[in-house]
Amino acid sequence: MAEQNPPAQPAAGSGAAPKPSTQNPAFRMMGLPALPRKLPSRNWMIFWAITGSFTAAIIYDKREKNRATAKWRRAVAPLAKENIADASQMPRKLTIYIEAPPGDGLRVTQDHFIEYVKPVLSASGLDWEFVQGRQQGDVRAVVAEKIRRQRSAHEQPDKELPPTDESIVEGLRKKSNIPGHEGVKGDIIIGRHAWKEYIRGLHEGWLGPLDPPPESIPEVKPVEPSQEEPKPDAEKPEEEKKPERPPQPRPYNSVEDYASATLPSQTPLDLPPAAIIPFPHRLGFTHTFVRLGWFLNRRKLADNIGREVAAACFAASREWREADGVFEQELALQHEEKDWPKNVWTDEPDPPKEKIWVSPMVADARIARSMRRFEVLPEHEAAAAAIAVPEEEIEGWIKGSLRSLWRWGVKSFEPKHLGPNVGNLDDE
Repeated sequence: MAEQNPPAQPAAGSGAAPKPSTQNPAFRMMGLPALPRKLPSRNWMIFWAITGSFTAAIIYDKREKNRATAKWRRAVAPLAKENIADASQMPRKLTIYIEAPPGDGLRVTQDHFIEYVKPVLSASGLDWEFVQGRQQGDVRAVVAEKIRRQRSAHEQPDKELPPTDESIVEGLRKKSNIPGHEGVKGDIIIGRHAWKEYIRGLHEGWLGPLDPPPESIPEVKPVEPSQEEPKPDAEKPEEEKKPERPPQPRPYNSVEDYASATLPSQTPLDLPPAAIIPFPHRLGFTHTFVRLGWFLNRRKLADNIGREVAAACFAASREWREADGVFEQELALQHEEKDWPKNVWTDEPDPPKEKIWVSPMVADARIARSMRRFEVLPEHEAAAAAIAVPEEEIEGWIKGSLRSLWRWGVKSFEPKHLGPNVGNLDDE
C-alpha cells in the first residue's frame, strides 16, 4: 500500500494556521467588504426592531394624515369653481374663533388651525375672519358685543355706537353699493374652552341688557404725601412706554339671569350654524406617553377635523339634539376638560373675572333650540370616500426623491428624436 503523505504543517514562527476565507469570490473581485459571519447580538436586534417599528409607525401615520386631509380638500374643491350671482357681491365668509388653551399660549392653537383646518378651507375658496383670544373671556366678550350691536340697530337706532374696524368696512361697502352675502355664513370654534365662551357669549348677547352694568367704585384710602412712592411709569421716557391692551369688558349678565330675561323680538328663529373642532392638548412630563399616542394617531384627528370643516364649507346643518333635558351643546368635546392643567381649576384669575372654563355650561332652552350645527350630508360623505388620492401627493421627501431619480434615469435612456440640421435660418 502506498504511503500517505502527512498533512502539511505550518512553518515555524508563522503563528496559527490561516483560516479558510468565507468571502464570496465575486465580492473579492469587486473589492467589496466581506459579509458578516454572524447576526448582531440580541440587544442590537431588539434595538433595531424597536427603532424600525417606531419609524415605520411615524411614516405610516404621517402619510395617512396627509391622505385624509387631501381627501377632504379634494371634496370641497368644486366649491371654489362656483360662480356668484353678482360680480361685486361679497363671497361667503366664515368666522374662526380661536383662543389660547388653558395653561399655554395662542401660538399652539394657531399651529393647530394651520395644520388641520386651513388646508380644507383654502381649497374651498371661502373667505374667513379670525377672532383670537389670548386670555379667558376674550371670545365671550367679542361674541356678546357683536350681538349687542346687531340688537342696537333695531332697538336703539338713534344711539351712536363707537366705530370698529368691521363697522367702518361695512359702512364703506354700503356707500359703494356692494351687496353682502345673503346665504348661510356660520362659525368655526376650536376647542372646548373656546366653545364654552362662545355659548356664554350667545346667551349674554341675546338675553343680557344693551347697556353695561354700573361699575362699583372701590374705596381708596388717602395716602400721605410723604408716603407716596414714585410711579415707575412716570420715570420712564415716553418712547419706552408700550400701548396698553384695552381692558376686557365685564359680562352684562350672569348665568342666574337667564330664566328671568326676555328674548328680544328680533331674535332669529335659526342662529348661524357652528362647527366644533377638536383640540387635544395636554401639558406635563407625566403625560408624555399620552401625547405620544396622539402623535401616532394624527390620521384619525385629521379625518375628523376635515369632516367638520367640510360640513361648514357645504353649509348643510341640523338642529342640536336634546335628550332627557340635556342639550347636545353641553356635551360637545366635554372629554377635553380632563386634559386641562390642575391650576386652571384652583387658581383665581388676575384680575378677578368670571371663570367660564371651570364652570358648568348652562344653556337656556330658547337659545339652545335656535342653534344649529354643521353636518356632512350622506352624499357628500360618499363622494369623499370615493376619492382616490394619488400617491405622489402624500409621499415623503425620500420616496419623492427616489421617484424623481428613477424618472430622470428612464428619461435619459429614451431615444431622442433628432431633426434635420438646417442651420440658422436668420442668416440667410
